[in-house]
Order: sequence, then C-alpha cells, then structure tokens
Amino acid sequence: MTLAGCDRIAATTVGARTLGAGESLTATVHRWLAAGTLAQEFTEADLSPEFRANGTELPDDPAWQAHARTGFAHWSLQVTGLVQRPTTFTLAELHAMPARTQITRHDCVEGWSAIGKWTGVPLAQVLARVAPQPQARYAVFHCADTMPGGLTRERYYESIGMDDALHPQTLLAYGLNGADLPIKNGAPIRLRVERQLGYKQAKFVQKIELVASLSGIGRGKGGYWEDNDGYQWYAGV
Repeated sequence: MTLAGCDRIAATTVGARTLGAGESLTATVHRWLAAGTLAQEFTEADLSPEFRANGTELPDDPAWQAHARTGFAHWSLQVTGLVQRPTTFTLAELHAMPARTQITRHDCVEGWSAIGKWTGVPLAQVLARVAPQPQARYAVFHCADTMPGGLTRERYYESIGMDDALHPQTLLAYGLNGADLPIKNGAPIRLRVERQLGYKQAKFVQKIELVASLSGIGRGKGGYWEDNDGYQWYAGV
C-alpha cells in the first residue's frame, strides 16, 4: 500500500473525473454549508480496536529514517511560503504548545472507516506563530514518503484551503489513542483535517508551505492523487 491518506482504488478515478468543472462549485457549496461546523466527535467506547495503518507504513527517505532511529529528537517542521515569520519547529516545541484531543472517524475513499483518538497542536496555533500573509490561500503539506505508483516517483503532498487550515479540529497530530503517534500511522506528525476524506490526511509531514495558488504545486491540482488519478481536491464528508 502506498497511498498516504488511504488506499488507492481504480473505481475512484472514474468517479472523480466525471466531476469536471462542477468540482469547484461542489466544494464552494459544501464549504458554505459546513462553515463553522465541527466534525462529529465520539467517546472512548467508540474507538476502533485497531486504527488501520493505511498507506505508506515506512518511508524510504534516509533522513526521515535517521530521525526515526533517535525517536525524532532532532526532527523539525519547516513552515514557510507566504508567511511573515518563516519558522522551524522542533517536535518538543510543538508538544509544548496548547494541545487538543479529539475522537473522530477517519473515512476512506475505499469505503472503510475507523475511529481514533488524536492529540496534537491545532494548525491554527502554528500558523498564528508564523503570521500568514494576506494573499495566502492554501496550506501545502510536503511529506517524507516517496510514492512509486504514479506518473513519477515523488514525495507525497497534499493541500487544503485556509478555511480548513484554521478550523479548530484541524490538527498536526503527534498522538493516537493516548500514545505517541506510531510510525505506521505517520510519525512524528500527520495532518488531521476531520471534515475531509482520508487521502487528505497527509502522513509524515515535513514542511508546510503557504501559497496563493496551487498552479506551482505538482501538476497544479493540489495533491498527489489529484494530480495522478483525478481525485477531487475538496473531499468533504
């Protein structure tokens, strides 16, 4: 399995490509209807027995592997692009910021779901530290896992709009079910954007870049699977 958000299935390609120009309208309507709403949260009694290790389980990037061998003690997250204060955060610094814990359901485009208890720093808090410039419209997530199944071998990448980036449930998660985030689930940091499907939940995040346009990211559609298989950019649930 190689999909960073959830498993690749051929049927999705056909469905996504039928949207055409209507995708933008669908995303706009969905965001308008969902504005200010929270994804459903559950109780510990609802937790899945195991949170499935979808997608890449072990990145082949030598630098990431070196960090994994030391428990990510010297790992850092770069936040750059259209920000007033480009900053590099250590994992300890992210842990020191006010945290949020939420129990939510992960919905995969393949049709399966799992409920997990996520702990992390709200992305909005991190962005407040770097001060986004007014023209920033998207947050792009650059990851450590190399994807061999697309048009080219390249690192996984995804993006979300600033409305989702600033949503209170959007986390840079470093904990799952009361423990450190397992490597197979995206350590040391993965994105949780709870109002969208699983392939938007980028794992092994290394850098966040704020941009005004997605035209310069990959092949311009906003994410690895959007570029390679025609998945929808806005994958609202």
